[in-house]
Amino acid sequence: MADLARRATRTDRIVEQLSARLQAGVWRMGERLPSVRQAAAENGVSKNTMAEAYDRLVARGLLEARIGSGYYVAQAARIAPPAVLSHVSEAVDLVSLLREQLDQHYEVRPGDGRLPPAWMEGSELRRSFLPQRGESADAVEFGYGSSRGYAPLRERIRVMLLERSIDVQSEGVLLTHGANHALDLIIRQYVAPGDVVFVDEPGYYPLFAKLALAKAQIVGIPRRPNGPDLDALTNALAIHRPTLFFTQSQAHNPTGGMLTPAVAFGLLQAAARSGFRIVEDDVFADILPNTATRLAALDGLQRVLYVGAFSKTLSASLRSGYVAADPETIAALCDLKMVTTVATSDFVERFVFGLIQGGHYLRHLRRLRSRLEEARRQSVAALEGLGLTVEGRAETGFYLWAELPPHIDELELCRAAAARSIFLAPGDVFHPTRSADRRPALRINVAYGADPRFDDFLRTALSAGPPIERSLLP
Repeated sequence: MADLARRATRTDRIVEQLSARLQAGVWRMGERLPSVRQAAAENGVSKNTMAEAYDRLVARGLLEARIGSGYYVAQAARIAPPAVLSHVSEAVDLVSLLREQLDQHYEVRPGDGRLPPAWMEGSELRRSFLPQRGESADAVEFGYGSSRGYAPLRERIRVMLLERSIDVQSEGVLLTHGANHALDLIIRQYVAPGDVVFVDEPGYYPLFAKLALAKAQIVGIPRRPNGPDLDALTNALAIHRPTLFFTQSQAHNPTGGMLTPAVAFGLLQAAARSGFRIVEDDVFADILPNTATRLAALDGLQRVLYVGAFSKTLSASLRSGYVAADPETIAALCDLKMVTTVATSDFVERFVFGLIQGGHYLRHLRRLRSRLEEARRQSVAALEGLGLTVEGRAETGFYLWAELPPHIDELELCRAAAARSIFLAPGDVFHPTRSADRRPALRINVAYGADPRFDDFLRTALSAGPPIERSLLP
C-alpha cells in the first residue's frame, strides 16, 4: 500500500508539471514528447509510472496517443481560455468568500456562513442516513418526480407556513435546490439587463454576484437593527424604479438583526405605491418563533415572494428549499425550473419529508436552538470583552456583526488571520459597492465567536494600534 501511495504521489507531481509546461507552450501543437523510456529516466521514475502520467494527460485532452509512435501535444493543450466578461468577473470576485466555505482550508472559522457539520449531521440526523430495517427496495421511485417537487413535502411546507400566518394556496409552493436556486429562478424571471434592484446593505453577498451576472443595477438600502431604513428607501425611490427588493426579515445575514412590524408595514406601503415586488429570504425560519414579523404574512403573498430552505438548519448537503407565492407566479417559476434544471431531487425531498414526519427534524431543531443560544451568549461576551460593538446580540440566528476600530484595515486583518489558519468574513464583501469610508466590521459565526485562538488573534490585532503592526502579517 505504501508503494502504491508513493507511486500515486510521483505520478501526480509529474502530471501537474507536464500540464503546466504544455499549457505554457513549451512544446508546439502536434510535437512529439520524449518517449516513455526517456521521460522515465529524466524524471527518475519507472516506465509504468511515466506511462500512467502520459495517459492521464491524454484523459485531460492535453496529449494525443498514437499507437506505435508515442505521445503528441493535442490541439486542446494550446486553446486560449475565453475572455471573461466584465460582469462575470465581478460576480466571481464576490464569491471568493463562498469558495472558502466550500473548500474549508482554515482551522478556525468565525467567518463561516454555516454551522459546524457536527451540529447538524452529527446529531439526531445521523441515524436517519442509515438504511431502515425492513424498508422496501422500491419504496422510492428513482425518477424525476413532479416538476413542482414532492407533493407531500410541498403540503407539509404549506402547513408550516400557515403556522407562520402565511396563507398560501396548494399550488403556491415550488420546491428548489435550496434558497440560492430559488433566488436564481426569481432573478431569471424578473430581472433584465439594466434593471434596478434594491438589496439590503449590508446584505447577502452571493445575491450580489447573481445580480451582477444578470447585469442588474444594484442599489443598497441601509439595513438597521429593526429592518431596512425607510427614509433611505424613500430617497432611493425618488431616483429609481426598482423591479425587486431582496431583503431578509429575520436573523439577517450578516448583521443578525430582525424586522419590526412598523418597518414591515412601511416597506409594504412603499412597494404598493411604487409597484415593485419584494423577495423575502427566510432561510432561518425553522429556528425562529412562528410569531416573528414576516412580510409574506402581512402581505398575503400579493407582492411578496417568500423563500425558505432546509439547508441552513438541517444539512448543507441536503439541497432542498422552496418559493411560496401566488399560483400564477409559481407556475412561471416552475416553467423556468423545468427549462434550466428539469426537476429537483425527488429522493432528497422524500428524505427531508421523512425527517419531518418522523419527528427527527423537530428534535434536531430543539437541540440546535439550545446550542445556538449558548454559543451566542459566549460569543457576545468574548467580543464585547475586547471592546467591540456587537449587533444581533439579543436575537436568534447564526451571526453577529462586530464593528472594528476605524484604523483597522479589513484586508490586512484577514491576511493576518489567514496566516494563522483563521477564516474571517470582512464586512466590505457584504456591501454591493466597496467604499474606503465605511466603518470596518466582521461577520461572526456564533459557533466560532468564542474560540480562544480567534479571541487571542483579535486581542493582539486590536491592541496594536493604528496601523496594524506589520508583525501581525504573514
